[in-house]
Amino acid sequence: FLVELANYLYDQLCSVPNVRVYGPAPSRTVERAALCSFNVDDIHPTDIATFLDQQHSVAIRSGHHCAQPLHRHLGVNASARASLYFYNTKDDVDDFILALKDTISFFASFK
Repeated sequence: FLVELANYLYDQLCSVPNVRVYGPAPSRTVERAALCSFNVDDIHPTDIATFLDQQHSVAIRSGHHCAQPLHRHLGVNASARASLYFYNTKDDVDDFILALKDTISFFASFK
């Protein structure tokens, strides 16, 4: 079930405009862990994580994730990371995506 949920998270996150998801797409030969590291154009990952937490009660991580060399290689200072576990559902992913879209809209309103 976690593989299916991981794929669902990946697909839903990739469908959000201005979001870059890191790592290979799921396939018959690639099973992703139930997490996605990502960035949103022109919004710092810490701002995303803080807004999601304070406005939507959605917890994600932001920062280096003990992967500074990878971040340097990707040319980014940090990333956001959404993680799932066996107690999460597709509804949780949908709620996260809605909250992320609201977060992006909030920060876009200042441009």
